[in-house]
Amino acid sequence: MTAAAPALRRAVLIVALANLAYFGVEFAVARQIGSVALLADSIDFLEDTAVNLLILVAMGWSLAARARVGMLLAGILLVPGLATLWTAWEKFSHPVPPDPALLSATGIGALIVNIGCALLLARFRHQSGSLTRAAFLSARNDAAANLAIIGAALVTLAWPSGWPDLIVGLGIALMNADAAREVWEAARDEHRSAAA
Repeated sequence: MTAAAPALRRAVLIVALANLAYFGVEFAVARQIGSVALLADSIDFLEDTAVNLLILVAMGWSLAARARVGMLLAGILLVPGLATLWTAWEKFSHPVPPDPALLSATGIGALIVNIGCALLLARFRHQSGSLTRAAFLSARNDAAANLAIIGAALVTLAWPSGWPDLIVGLGIALMNADAAREVWEAARDEHRSAAA
């Protein structure tokens, strides 16, 4: 355990609780307005809660154990993308536009939460290897996804269509896949270091 461990634990706990709280908000709005992008992002908030709670539990473990958890987290990062693909498939034939005002307001709220989480985790992103890297990448990618959601809302306001929402939802799935790849590579490197 490093001297920064208590501060890291505190940051990870705050991030987990913030993600859990906003999952409830975003999921409710997504269901109300039928937004693929918000549904994908809400599932991502729940996934971030799980990632940060796993980090909190695994922080004091050996390098080899943390590497295994990192590999598990890489798989968890794919879950929101798969859920998004399923929802997008269902909406593909009838892309009904979501309410642009609720879409943008919810996206702005999510952006505020994710920027706060990314700032909390930024100074720790190179500590505890793949674990804190997973949390930081997740918060960073989520902030980018929220900007895309806000953009989709603006496009939908000018051009009422479900396509901007669908496209953003699929983009979120791709970002999660890339983050999963990065975490897997970091965990694999930790595993090799532990074996050496």
